Amino acid sequence: MPTSLIVYILTILAGDLGLIGWELAHTPLRPGHLALFAALLAATVVCIEAMRRLGRPPGVSRDLLSAWWLPIALLLPPLYALLAPFAIGTVLYLRTRRIPMYRRVFNSAALGLAGAAASATFHLAVPQAFRVSLDDSQDWLTRPAVISAAVACAVVFAVLNAAIVAVAAHLADPGAPLAKVLWDRESLLLDLTETCVGILVAVTCTLSLLLLLVALPPVILLQRSLMHQQLAAAARTDPKTGLLNATAWQREADAEVTRALRSGAPLSLLFVDVDHFKQVNDCHGHLVGDDVLRALATELRQQVRESDVVGRFGGEEFTVLLPRTDGDGACRIAERLRSRAGLLSVAANPKTDACITVTVSIGVAVLGQHGSDLFELLAAADLALYRAKDSGRNQVRLCAPRQQPRGHPGGPRE
Repeated sequence: MPTSLIVYILTILAGDLGLIGWELAHTPLRPGHLALFAALLAATVVCIEAMRRLGRPPGVSRDLLSAWWLPIALLLPPLYALLAPFAIGTVLYLRTRRIPMYRRVFNSAALGLAGAAASATFHLAVPQAFRVSLDDSQDWLTRPAVISAAVACAVVFAVLNAAIVAVAAHLADPGAPLAKVLWDRESLLLDLTETCVGILVAVTCTLSLLLLLVALPPVILLQRSLMHQQLAAAARTDPKTGLLNATAWQREADAEVTRALRSGAPLSLLFVDVDHFKQVNDCHGHLVGDDVLRALATELRQQVRESDVVGRFGGEEFTVLLPRTDGDGACRIAERLRSRAGLLSVAANPKTDACITVTVSIGVAVLGQHGSDLFELLAAADLALYRAKDSGRNQVRLCAPRQQPRGHPGGPRE
């Protein structure tokens, strides 16, 4: 772990603990606050247990727990927003243990600081929030201005937490793009969902703590639905590169081939293979080899259209299906991919700033010229790839129209 990252983690943790100490000294512990805090923590633990009993396979990263943290930040003083992540993090570590303890502690500190900032902001904007569960009248939370303030504070929470984590991710891997740890469209939709659920839970709490028993089953069902969606996405994705895995790619490619045959539109296939990839693994280790694959996958995805179907076929091989693209267009795209791949530089040793570069060989096949279905296209592109390898590698080869594909694609190559 880089020294800068260790210093940063310790700084965040020290800041969080210092703020907890200050809040403990200046925040009166009221029975109403403690009762609400205990009720929301209990609801969170129930959700964690429900998630654990359903199983939490790899690929599930969002758990909807912030739907319970947000009411703590909105309805209680900042002290409780600082304490909640550590209490919940302890339960998560004891019951799931999916990540190392130091990461769990850092995540709890980041969530605590973000929650405290959101809580302080909300209570400055809405002073009557401190009277929660103490007054009989709690209609203040249903006012449009207060709801708007709650949404704004939820944004503060999400942005600050993401920023703290992004800095840590950058220190751990300075070469990685920040987009990996910030938001994409799916993350924004999930954050919006969690915000809406959190505000609804907060309104429920102001009416009666007993209504939490009514709110809990729908939240668990939503959590389960969210888990299934993430599992479905994970089942289609190669874990190392983020591209489609071989099964999902073949399913989507089959549909595109059928569509092209029906409409008579051109369609081409690229078979991409990293040259001398075994030497990368042997000389620099498999972790660096994985970094190379991820970098190449990112470049492939960026250099083609959204409608093109990109997948990891296996090992160091990638497949790119190009709908509405003839042979000339496919060769131009393949040449661009080959050129861009040669410009990639991947850190081999962060301590010495040593970097490695790789080249790729690409075989091209065109529907109708080299095959009439997906399997024949794969075999033809695979044969063209062998020709590129035999000709010296770092080349693009189009399968000759009269060549008959033989063998099965995907065999080992260097």
